[in-house]
Amino acid sequence: MVRPTILKFRDIYYPFLATFGVPANLLTIVILFRGNCGLSKSVSVYMGAMATADLLVMIFNVIMHHIFAYHFPHSFLSYTAVCKFIIYINSTSLNLSVWYTVLFTVDRFVSICCQKFKTKYCTVRKAAAVITTASVLIYFQSLPFLFAYKFERIIHNIHWGCLPRIDFFTSPAGVGFSWLQSALAPWIPFALILLFNCLTVRCILVASRDRSRLRGHSSENQSDPEMENRRKSIILLFSVSGSLMVLWLTAMVSFLTTGLTNTAHYRGDYTAPAYIATETGYMLIYLSSCTNTCIYAVTQTKFRDELKKVVKSPCTLILILVKK
Repeated sequence: MVRPTILKFRDIYYPFLATFGVPANLLTIVILFRGNCGLSKSVSVYMGAMATADLLVMIFNVIMHHIFAYHFPHSFLSYTAVCKFIIYINSTSLNLSVWYTVLFTVDRFVSICCQKFKTKYCTVRKAAAVITTASVLIYFQSLPFLFAYKFERIIHNIHWGCLPRIDFFTSPAGVGFSWLQSALAPWIPFALILLFNCLTVRCILVASRDRSRLRGHSSENQSDPEMENRRKSIILLFSVSGSLMVLWLTAMVSFLTTGLTNTAHYRGDYTAPAYIATETGYMLIYLSSCTNTCIYAVTQTKFRDELKKVVKSPCTLILILVKK
């Protein structure tokens, strides 16, 4: 029997994605931790949190679920307890990745448009508190996943596999939980990202027009450091949030039109457009957890320089050891 093209592609895609995504996010965390990128401390904290969430997506969603559990269905990952935990972490890691981007967007809005509130909100302590609070809420919000699945079969008194509990998902609480999951990722976050981005752009346009009037026509050709900093900030903001929204778009449309929200349990026609669209949507979602490092390297000169230093450091050490 000929293996469907979409399954052949995913066999190549997910290992390649993990090979790139895990080192990329680890490098991002190391570089931001060093603190030599010329970014404000609160921005570095949010970007570090985003990289950590993306790393969790790579480890649990891609490696554990789509590679190991998929290709080794009879490994310990198929124990019901482990399987339920992976499903739980898969949901929380994706939610963390999206909501950290929302928090990053809010921080940039406050920094650019709310100067009086900036000194109180855009600090390391406040950023850590906001991230911790959001993380705790997301982890608690996803707890029903631990009770929404049951074992598939029992072998030697050991529970294997995970099946959705029909009684849970058809109950009022289960239906409400499903709607809440659908709203929290990605509809509400994307609405907030669009809102704050629009407000930020409006604020920058107004400020730019006012500064041009104050500086006068005689200084039109002179550089404006304040507006240059804002321009760089807005490029970073739009690149990060825009990339996330574009890569989630296919999955959002697929979820609305097909209702397929879990391809892992799909046992239908793998050549059906509904399945292909859903699987492609997931692939693009996980790709969004690899793009931020590339965006930082392209838009931030100091980050790019630090990336070169970090990459060269182990190579330099290896050359010294070889010579000795």
